[in-house]
Amino acid sequence: MELKRLDNDDLLTILGTLNEFAERELPFEKRTKWDEEDVCPEEIVKTMLSEDVGLHLVFIPEEYGGLGGGAYDVYRLSCEFAKKDVGVATSMLAVALGTDPIRVGCTPEQKEKWMTRIAEEGLIVAYGVTEPEAGSNVESLKTKAERITDADGNITHYKINGVKQFISNGGIADLYTILAKTPDGPTFFVVERTTDGIEPGKQEEKHGIRLSNTSQVILEDCVIPAENIVGTKEGQGIKQSNEVFGFTRLMVAAFGLGGGLSALEKAIAYSKERKQFGDYLYKKQGYTHKLIVPNAVRLAAAQAYIEYVAELLDSSDEDRQIEGSVAKFFSTESGNKAAEDAIQAHGGYGYCKEYEVEKIKRDVRILTIYEGTSEIQQNIIGVFRMRQVVKGKGQFYANLVEGLDAMTDVKGDLVAKAAKFLDAAAYAAFKNKLSREQHIVFEMATSMAEVETAVQLCKAAAKESDQLKQAEARIWASEVAVSAPTRLLKAFKASGKISDDLMKELAEKADIAGAIDGNAGAIDDMNLVAELLVQD
Repeated sequence: MELKRLDNDDLLTILGTLNEFAERELPFEKRTKWDEEDVCPEEIVKTMLSEDVGLHLVFIPEEYGGLGGGAYDVYRLSCEFAKKDVGVATSMLAVALGTDPIRVGCTPEQKEKWMTRIAEEGLIVAYGVTEPEAGSNVESLKTKAERITDADGNITHYKINGVKQFISNGGIADLYTILAKTPDGPTFFVVERTTDGIEPGKQEEKHGIRLSNTSQVILEDCVIPAENIVGTKEGQGIKQSNEVFGFTRLMVAAFGLGGGLSALEKAIAYSKERKQFGDYLYKKQGYTHKLIVPNAVRLAAAQAYIEYVAELLDSSDEDRQIEGSVAKFFSTESGNKAAEDAIQAHGGYGYCKEYEVEKIKRDVRILTIYEGTSEIQQNIIGVFRMRQVVKGKGQFYANLVEGLDAMTDVKGDLVAKAAKFLDAAAYAAFKNKLSREQHIVFEMATSMAEVETAVQLCKAAAKESDQLKQAEARIWASEVAVSAPTRLLKAFKASGKISDDLMKELAEKADIAGAIDGNAGAIDDMNLVAELLVQD
């Protein structure tokens, strides 16, 4: 299947448009002022969607007036936007997310109506699922849509009542995709802002992304035509929401990558300006090997995995929920850590607004929460990957790392060994009912995410003659080869549910001593990464 991607020149043009837009509309001084005042610059969001800029057109199909970009194009745009400002980028995410139920669930006629309007009119869209007590758990949905029928019993309208919480663009949207409970189950509806009975509620005062609008959306006897149902029948809402997760979680993963890279770049720049005890910070291992190199390595792994998932999404029609969860979990946690360490890297200045890293940290913190918390992602990864291992008779990860043993120049052999251990560990956990222990599931998910990102970083580095990427791959491979099996052996022993004989067998497969030996030369690689990062 041909990849669903824009021409590279077209993509570069879009990224150039983004840079021009950000330089013109989002200078640091303006963003700082909006952040202090906790104001979403609505006019800037409208400009972003205007005919002259049209960033939203990337994720709208060509037949409805968009550019028809694929997952890779959306990732690149999202990453670059997050480098500028995660708050304003969140407004774009909300438009994409709000449009997704229409994209995956509407009839061709409905898409022609709504998608074309979103493209041509630059409508601000919001996704209305989360509720005050139910959170994102659609099974606990309380918003109701009652049928209104004519004299012959035909459904002509729906009357919606309920409250939505933490809705991005909720207070500024022109159009909402609202999930409500109908007699036949959860169902999405398209609701225009001009409809009687829908209005924004309380705007949230947030720790970060203060340049985005987040508010309640209140629906009180909101009557809409039956034709505004997403699709042709009720009860398709959960299926439709699940279909968009692989795509939207990749966007949030890209935000984590972009925010983390922005923080890292600022820490590197500061290291070349600041002297301590007679020398620049970038010359000190205590600075580079603690605060710079580990984050550069994790972000490189995140990028390799995001690009892998984007290719999967662009080359098939599968939703790739598990891979989307791995990408979101690992990338947002990595971005958050990079931002945290950037504050430390700046010392006292990092805690002040002048250097912006404190704002980046406040902004990226939400990424491990919205669009499914890290804990939700860990549950998805751990439970479903274990099932895949069992279904594949303990060969899921062995198949994933086929050919990696030969990539010794990037220490792919270390990652391959850790991956094959994962097969044995996941199989043992499932058979001994450790999948019922949420702590074990979470620990399993963390090890799985580490190994899967290491696989993709090694593969990407092996294809290129890029010194930096190859050194980063060796560092990550060395670390994961020790951390992934050690974490699980420790958790299994703590559970008290694995026999001594099985523990011994798993320990032999893990070969921790061999993994530690594989760390030979890691400090030389860290020195090289630090040197190359400072040169860039």
